[in-house]
Amino acid sequence: MHGASYMCVMSLGEIWSALAAVIAQIPRSGLLVAVLTALVAGWIGALMVRRRVPMGHFVRTASTVALACILVTVVLQLSRFDSRMDFAIPEMGMPRQLVEGGETRIPLAPDGHFWLRAEVNGEPVSFMIDTGATLTAVSDTVAARAGLEPRRGGIPIRLNTANGAIAAQVTTIDELRFGNVAARGLDAVMAPNLGETNVIGMNLLSRLKSWRVEDNTLILVPNNPQPALNAE
Repeated sequence: MHGASYMCVMSLGEIWSALAAVIAQIPRSGLLVAVLTALVAGWIGALMVRRRVPMGHFVRTASTVALACILVTVVLQLSRFDSRMDFAIPEMGMPRQLVEGGETRIPLAPDGHFWLRAEVNGEPVSFMIDTGATLTAVSDTVAARAGLEPRRGGIPIRLNTANGAIAAQVTTIDELRFGNVAARGLDAVMAPNLGETNVIGMNLLSRLKSWRVEDNTLILVPNNPQPALNAE
């Protein structure tokens, strides 16, 4: 009996923690505020229709249209995380994500990871290349130095780290350079408690022509060969 009660309390605690995390993000996310506003407007509209109050149908329809627009916005933003959607989904005012340059080779570090020295909007930053990460991620400290700002109306992101799930915000890196590679208009996430382990994820790697590991060296080959950049 005691064991069963303990499991029940833990489950409720986990549910409450997840709910609290979502609620905490509402003031920081215009998208979540818009969703809640549309839902409340829809409930009010339905109540007005039930009581035959004028404009009830208009309010309910407007809330439905608003929710549809928000859904389209979410789909468009999520599509940017996958390079296969670049030609299927329009940019809709967001910068095109380009990765170009020349072949770059990165040796395996003694800790078993591939590390590189890059420039984010001209600021020097160390990155670990993580093929298991969907998105490129930077710490709040790096974001502040590089002048990165949260995307207005961006989707709130939850990142799973060694220290648990943390909240993150989507941003756009104007230019990220390393070796002979330059990425422009690249989506990234920035988060507190990320530490100094900034990560280059698959949203950059998948926009290369190819990448492979040979003799403990990671070889990156862009789609659009350009004159050699200044390598670090």
